[in-house]
Amino acid sequence: MRKVHALSKGFPKIITSLPEADIGFKGVRGWIAQGENHQIVFFDIEPLGEISEHSHDSPQWGVVVEGVMELTLNKKTGLYKKGDEYYIPAKAKHSAKFPTRFRAIDFFGERLRYRPKVR
Repeated sequence: MRKVHALSKGFPKIITSLPEADIGFKGVRGWIAQGENHQIVFFDIEPLGEISEHSHDSPQWGVVVEGVMELTLNKKTGLYKKGDEYYIPAKAKHSAKFPTRFRAIDFFGERLRYRPKVR
């Protein structure tokens, strides 16, 4: 088995061949693995500053693959690095800053959190 270096150039083709998510933020890409009642999104985010405070109707769980994220959840900020997990309850207000390139795998407890891009 080939080991993927921690500072690889991104997700492998098996992931980037999935439908790309239609995400309204410049510098944020994601690929959708669609389930019957959930989505898994493989995020690749450029160092882009901050995503403003918002909330979702369903919970979100994620794990950091590469980079650093400053996540503010209910007015408490934590620093998340490779291997760290985070959980955002449904309707919880949160924002994030990305000082470095950031890759993560996020599970959303709703079927259509993101829609695929129309090509």
